Amino acid sequence: MGAYLQAAVEGDLDGAVIERLAKHVGVTIGTIYGRQGKDFLRKRITNYNKAARHGRWIVLLDLDQEFDCAPDLVTAWLSEPEPLMRLRVAVREVESWLIADRDRIASFLAIPKSLVPIDPESLSDPKATVINLARRSRRREIREDIAPRSGSGRKIGPAYISRLLEYVRDADHGWRPNVAATKAPSLRKCLVSLDTF
Repeated sequence: MGAYLQAAVEGDLDGAVIERLAKHVGVTIGTIYGRQGKDFLRKRITNYNKAARHGRWIVLLDLDQEFDCAPDLVTAWLSEPEPLMRLRVAVREVESWLIADRDRIASFLAIPKSLVPIDPESLSDPKATVINLARRSRRREIREDIAPRSGSGRKIGPAYISRLLEYVRDADHGWRPNVAATKAPSLRKCLVSLDTF
């Protein structure tokens, strides 16, 4: 049994990703807090940091377009982290980490691997990339679940999150953190950070 820690994330997809990463390095996640967006976490980061005086914590955020680089976001949010606090940032969104396993995301979305970007952390909008890749799927249900219907006014499809949760949680045929980490430096840093626990 590895270390035990608490986590805080922006949403359900991030929660599944952090659980998968923890399992990969042999760390046990207790409660996952947040799941109500970045603003919710921002208001509570000081409290999470105080809690890290007494136990291990990891907080996972998307870089989005808020800052140019992850270190700037970390400094702005938490200039003096406790020794047991890990504040990690997905560049630019956690979807870039999912795209980074090119073979598996291509298989999951039923698209040619050649369509999957080679450098996912250079994408300005990884979520939009996932949606646009899904639009090219050979499987109708993938297209309808992940991509929003034309004229719906929605940014994501009706089952976007549940489909990506399926991909993240499928240990046999889904996302492989170790493979993705070779193409996503911020993911590699997150794995190393978790491993230090």
